[in-house]
Amino acid sequence: MPSLNHSGDAVFYEVVVVGGGPTGLMAAADLAAAGVRVALAERRRHSDPNVTRAFGVHAATLEQLDIRGIAEDLISTGNRVQRVRLFDAVRVDLARLPSRFNYLLIAPQSQTEKVLRDRAVAAGVEFLSGLEVMTLTQDDHEVLTRARREDGSTVDLRSRYAVGADGVGSTVRRHIGVDFPGKSVLKSIMLADVRMTDPPRQRLAMTAVGEGFTVVVPFGDGWYRVIAWRRGSQAEPNEPVQLDEVRWVAELTLGTDHGMHSPRWLSRFHSDERLAAAYRVGRVFLAGDAAHVHSPAGGLGMNAAIQDAANLGWKLAAVLRGRAAESLLDTYQAERRPVGSQVIRTSGALLRMATMKSPLGRTARNMLGRLVASVPAAADHAAGTVSGLSLRYKPPKGADRRVGRRAAALSLADRRMHQVLASGDFAVVSTEEPDGLPRHVRWVQPEAQVNESAQIDEPVLVRPDGYIGWIGDLSDYPFWA
Repeated sequence: MPSLNHSGDAVFYEVVVVGGGPTGLMAAADLAAAGVRVALAERRRHSDPNVTRAFGVHAATLEQLDIRGIAEDLISTGNRVQRVRLFDAVRVDLARLPSRFNYLLIAPQSQTEKVLRDRAVAAGVEFLSGLEVMTLTQDDHEVLTRARREDGSTVDLRSRYAVGADGVGSTVRRHIGVDFPGKSVLKSIMLADVRMTDPPRQRLAMTAVGEGFTVVVPFGDGWYRVIAWRRGSQAEPNEPVQLDEVRWVAELTLGTDHGMHSPRWLSRFHSDERLAAAYRVGRVFLAGDAAHVHSPAGGLGMNAAIQDAANLGWKLAAVLRGRAAESLLDTYQAERRPVGSQVIRTSGALLRMATMKSPLGRTARNMLGRLVASVPAAADHAAGTVSGLSLRYKPPKGADRRVGRRAAALSLADRRMHQVLASGDFAVVSTEEPDGLPRHVRWVQPEAQVNESAQIDEPVLVRPDGYIGWIGDLSDYPFWA
């Protein structure tokens, strides 16, 4: 790559994160907590309102927040839902999930952002608000991000690496030349935050008939998020939504509008399915909606985005601190792009089931849903897929088959695994302390079992994001520096 022509007054950071939503906040805070000098460039100012679409936080995301010591901060503001009704009759039971967080947490994205932002501030992230990225270029050594201030002046930000967490219309993605193929799958989905005089009994419900669907989500503070769609609506995303239109769809699908009134927010959007052709180009990475976008069905989008950041942050920190080889960064795309693809398939399947027009097809859908719910193994698999707990990363070549699985189930002698990982270091679970452990690897003793079926007979290396990184001789871990 050619060398960059730097301006003399460019500001240097180890990492520049572009985008101040949940993805960018998570990534920046993880890096700062590891001692990395990181700047977060965001077009919005912190004082700007950010009423957003996402409202559900799944178990796998809560586990990531738990590692960082902030899960309870968010949980205390939300509404827990263990049983979800889909379509007309299908029930999903999250109470059986193998996690402390065996539920879906209903909390507006603005609250999730507040918890993440508070952590980022405490960790020392440098916030550069009111900056709009204009160009981004890179060479073999660093990245140059040129941004425009609100007064029209420009600033150059130099960094070792950059992260594009700037959403579906990502400027970063465009400047690194990554295609974003896909299609629009559903037009004119309406969103409304309303009060109700006669709210539904279910804590979260989705009803779908041939002509549309409605989802009602209680925030737990007297406000309800309503998601509504009717067949044949072709309104553009910028066309205003009237509450009467939302009421009409609710009457059509639910048989009642539950006395909706006093909307504080009304919006409309088109649902796309798109996956970036690459998550990494040189020193620049894509995460969240900049890398993948899909339907809102299942509430998977923000969760996958936060988990992207949780996967990337510790890897960048380990490389920058000389603890891991640069080849570790290649595993970000190898691990997370298949997850993005799976999320698109899962949410897409749910959306297509919700929008079935044929009465026979809807009957078959409901019968199949009841059958799956009645078979414990199938029900657990479905709940694990939606919650993110069933995720397993592909092990490196020659690694134990258990590598890449969640480590939360490992039974320790005196604490939970997430408490051990709170330091941001690796952990090794072993009956005896291995010789020559690096300073950034903490030794913890197990109880009798690694999991329900196998005793600990070899050291188990746990990554900072809570997944098993290696089992066996730790010197064979392929990514040590």
